[in-house]
Amino acid sequence: MIPFLDLKKINKPYETAFQEKLKSVLDNGWYILGKEVETFEKAFAAYCKTDYCIGVGNGLDALVLIFKGYITLGKLQKGDEVIVPANTYIASILAIVEAGLVPVLVEPKLETYNLNPDLIQEKINSKTKAILAVHLYGQLAEMDQINEIANRNNLLVVEDAAQSHGAFENSNKVKIPNSKNGTLIEVKKSSAAMAYSFYPGKNLGALGDGGAITTNDSALAKVLFSLRNYGSEKKYYNEYIGVNSRLNEIQAAFLNLKLPNLDADNDRRRSIAKRYLAEIKNDKIVLPAWDFSNNHVFHLFVVRTSDREDLQEYLTQNTIQTVIHYPIPVHKQKAFSDWNHLSFPITEKIHKEVLSLPMSPVLTAGEVDCIIDVLNRY
Repeated sequence: MIPFLDLKKINKPYETAFQEKLKSVLDNGWYILGKEVETFEKAFAAYCKTDYCIGVGNGLDALVLIFKGYITLGKLQKGDEVIVPANTYIASILAIVEAGLVPVLVEPKLETYNLNPDLIQEKINSKTKAILAVHLYGQLAEMDQINEIANRNNLLVVEDAAQSHGAFENSNKVKIPNSKNGTLIEVKKSSAAMAYSFYPGKNLGALGDGGAITTNDSALAKVLFSLRNYGSEKKYYNEYIGVNSRLNEIQAAFLNLKLPNLDADNDRRRSIAKRYLAEIKNDKIVLPAWDFSNNHVFHLFVVRTSDREDLQEYLTQNTIQTVIHYPIPVHKQKAFSDWNHLSFPITEKIHKEVLSLPMSPVLTAGEVDCIIDVLNRY
């Protein structure tokens, strides 16, 4: 069997270093918010080219705390609307709801599976205060257009980067109309913050749950450092109603070992993706869209087909393991029964047809050969 994701094989090269790091943490005797967390926060902020990184318990908490942080700062209020793609993992929606905000679902582009910027403006009203852009499957959403819309409408932009560690765009500015004469002027991108997950299967994965927030907003960072730690900046002195969501010291130690190899791992993922795109030739299988830039790190390689069950069974019979990301759209989940009557045809088509092929930096050339050959014979 070619596994969908072999975490043992991914982590095997780090085994000795993990054991040494574990011993170091044990010997140090500081297990919560110690030197390993501090080191990782500085390193990951530098890697992401942001001023601040706040380590938290998991990716969902990262999103929730960003929204709660801006509520604390008065830039959001409970009941405000947040535009979010209808095609996403449920965590994106749960975070908005948990913060007391209102999700407004918008269809994706079928080609990229990400939020369609052309459909955002029609959803904006006086209650709209933010956009949550999700970089699904490892591919960045169209942030130039999204940030331009946000700047024009004075909206916050939050990015769900749980699946896109290391993806980046060449552009770091957007053009918006000059309020005085209408000509276009360049401004820096307006994203308020980005939320990351270090769930073991991510491109940068820990050996358990973990998450982080990156931002250039000093006021937000100050609040978040407190909110994640019971709302306390100084022990036993609580300025805010906070939570307990701190990146684990041991997980931070492991992430410190793995971060230096993230770019190389992403390059390996891209090289496999290039082979899939060039060599899978079957009109029953729709391949993902990619412009071969660094805006995609292929956390997942997702194809579509009209008869997913048949394709998945065929691959299983040919010893290739696959996974469905995701079988049921959020608006059809029992947890959101009030939305079950809603119709998002593109989102529903995606959830009905997608299938994720094996993708990881430890896939061998022979395994990739086999996957391509089997798919071409389907």
